[in-house]
Amino acid sequence: MPIGSVKFFDTSKGYGFITNEAGGNDAFVHISAVQAAGMHSLEKEQRLSYELENDRRGKTSAVNLQAA
Repeated sequence: MPIGSVKFFDTSKGYGFITNEAGGNDAFVHISAVQAAGMHSLEKEQRLSYELENDRRGKTSAVNLQAA
């Protein structure tokens, strides 16, 4: 599981991005993944482990979030 830090998260818009500590592209994260993890929001620079999943449109997003 990659580990990263929250780069940006806007609760009112329902999405944000996580920067992978190992480098590479930032991961998109949707509010539904945050809520599925039992969280209400994400704070800037919060460390998380996560998995990447492709949706039906071919877009990649972070899922199975856990505090790192």
